Amino acid sequence: MPTVILINLSYTVAAVLFILGLKFLGNPDTARRGNALSSLGMLLAVVVTLLDHAIIDYRWILLGIVAGTLIGAFAARLIAMTAMPELVALFNGFGGIASLLVGCIALSQSQLDRFILLTIFMSIMIGGVTFSGSLVAWGKLSERITGRPLVFNGQRFVNGGLLLANIVCGVMFVQHPEQTLWLVLAVLLSTSLGVMTLLPIGGADMPVVISLLNSYSGLAACAAGFAISNNILIVAGSLVGASGIILTNIMCKAMNRSLANVLFSGFGAASGASKKIEGDVKAISTEDAFYILEAAQSVVVIPGYGMAVAQAQHGVKELQGLLEKNGCEVVYAIHPVAGRMPGHMNVLLAEADVPYDLLLEMDDINPRMETFDVAIVIGANDVVNTAAREIENSPIYGMPIINADYARTVFVLKRSMASGFAGLDNPLFYKDNTRMIFGDAKETVNKLIRELSS
Repeated sequence: MPTVILINLSYTVAAVLFILGLKFLGNPDTARRGNALSSLGMLLAVVVTLLDHAIIDYRWILLGIVAGTLIGAFAARLIAMTAMPELVALFNGFGGIASLLVGCIALSQSQLDRFILLTIFMSIMIGGVTFSGSLVAWGKLSERITGRPLVFNGQRFVNGGLLLANIVCGVMFVQHPEQTLWLVLAVLLSTSLGVMTLLPIGGADMPVVISLLNSYSGLAACAAGFAISNNILIVAGSLVGASGIILTNIMCKAMNRSLANVLFSGFGAASGASKKIEGDVKAISTEDAFYILEAAQSVVVIPGYGMAVAQAQHGVKELQGLLEKNGCEVVYAIHPVAGRMPGHMNVLLAEADVPYDLLLEMDDINPRMETFDVAIVIGANDVVNTAAREIENSPIYGMPIINADYARTVFVLKRSMASGFAGLDNPLFYKDNTRMIFGDAKETVNKLIRELSS
């Protein structure tokens, strides 16, 4: 009895650490502490679970711990910030396949009532969808698979059929668990559903996809916790699942989509080619841009994935310092879905030690946009695409954007006139107050730094 009390107490402590970790992750100043607390909670949960069960041989467990530690350490050190979205997608997939495997192994338990069988099936189905869907998301983010929606006639009926087949398979599995055919079908159908669900999703919707798959991985873990009667796994999975759903809802509002549309409509399928925008582009040199910046009293920087690709965040921070020394106010406008994962720009700018209080959300910056002398758009396209306001037949019409065009002058730093990840042309580039500065964003920013320094 004392052992049971100690184990439950340890699980409670681990759960508290998880909750505190999530709370601290909500603020950049305490994010590292939150990450450390969550990791400590998981370590405690794993150790206590191992001590609570009769382990025949610890060598494989120790080998797994060492391998996982090395992989995590190398990933943290070697993966570039530009590759962080696809790494997160892979991590979601690993969570899904782990839950699927736990569900399969749970079948070896001696007592399996229908509730346990149902949770086993749920862990297998949700885990399979998460695993295969995350692999497709990884492929799209890393551009090994086209970022365009892959659609065909009757696709929704196929996906609906796969979902119905999964449900039927689940019913048969619960009724006849001794027949391994249903287990094999559950794995095949769930992984197929994950692939078919992700294929019609366009690249611009990837931040929503990442948060949704993160929620799925948590739900799969929660189901696996019920399957093996492990309370801390239930708690951890519930926390991840709930936080992922909340984040998904935030992302949906930022994209002007409903949660039902995300879950059931193959969202992003409409993200295709839009009406070709025509007009004259006004390109300027960094020398001319310098004179405008030198006279500016207020500047807003609007970052996007292109800034991550160019690794220009450190240069932008240095440019900010020079402008501030010149008496200019500098702030950053962050769209909720800028980049390719939730919070991508926040993480990128935090890496460059940009003060968090200078990062303003879309709803806070838009009412002030007309007061800024210069808006600098760095590697962003979709989150400032005025087609969302101006072109009714555009796939992104109605999507809330950062109103960069309302600033007195707009500098757009781009390599070329190529469209963004969503594949849509941007009327902003042709407006009278917009000036294009072509070239690598990092080199452009460094040239501006040299001009301001001299």
